[in-house]
Amino acid sequence: MRRRWSAAAGSLVAVALSLAACVTALPILPAAPVKAGPEVALRSAPVLLDPSDPSRTTAGDFTYAGGIAVTSDQTSRLHGLSDLVVEPDGDVMSVSDDGADLFTGRLTLDPAGRLVGLTDGALRPLQGLDSQPLQGKAWGDAEGVTRLGDGGTLVSFEREHRVWRYAPSTGRPPKAVAMPGVAMAENDGMEGLAAAPTIAADAYWVGVEPGSIWFCRLSVSCEAKAGLPKPPPGYRLSSLTTGPKGELVILHHSYIPAIGSRIIVSIVRDPLGAGRVVDTLTLAPPMTVDNFEGVAVVARADGGWRLYLLSDDNFSASQRTLLLAFDWTPPR
Repeated sequence: MRRRWSAAAGSLVAVALSLAACVTALPILPAAPVKAGPEVALRSAPVLLDPSDPSRTTAGDFTYAGGIAVTSDQTSRLHGLSDLVVEPDGDVMSVSDDGADLFTGRLTLDPAGRLVGLTDGALRPLQGLDSQPLQGKAWGDAEGVTRLGDGGTLVSFEREHRVWRYAPSTGRPPKAVAMPGVAMAENDGMEGLAAAPTIAADAYWVGVEPGSIWFCRLSVSCEAKAGLPKPPPGYRLSSLTTGPKGELVILHHSYIPAIGSRIIVSIVRDPLGAGRVVDTLTLAPPMTVDNFEGVAVVARADGGWRLYLLSDDNFSASQRTLLLAFDWTPPR
């Protein structure tokens, strides 16, 4: 369990320790400062699509629309971001898989509409059924997040496998909702979560890491859907989202030490019916690619898509929190 301490809290602890007759252990302090309060200043550094070829701007049918590496020197908690939601107005929401933090921010685009920054950062703990912040990895391993049409937020967790719905108003405890009725290993849970508003207001998709995909309704049940793309050998399902017309977007990720990370993003039309893959985005070295665990889609005014990819840095100095943007025009 990570304990979070502000500078003021640290002073109070020092006073308490001086008065205590017996202390069994000192608290474990974070490796970097944690700001007192939810707001955190963010730093955004630009990244190239292909560092070996700075002129490269496309990956198949997808046009690179900017990318950033996100950090903050005000908090030790801006790590492990495992999924994201991007609203049409540029608001961003994500969840952390170690500590169950809810992160929010806002995209910054340049005059050409390219992604150049992330601002207005805030971190708040997700609440449990007792309305208290979640504690420990077993209960705080949030992997998927999506927003329903009524404004409610769904979050999927692994280890203690569950899907919870958080009401639009703050301060209310979450409620458990339908989840796939399949056995899941501790660290092979529900990585993919995506609202399906074009099908029903309470409909959503759930993707389990080994590759199965389920269609769910809030108060009903979940049904496994056959015929959808499976992870290729060496890949796993990392994220789901939906497109403007109900398309299902599936992110598969692979990591092999000798090769590095690779991803395949499949866009599937009519996922409840024929399930036809209409295009795929593939990233592999030497292109910029990391442990991508989040995918989001925003409809553009011209009928195209803006697709966002978010990477989980695993609290590792050798990985980064990356946010990449791609523009894509759907085929007719």
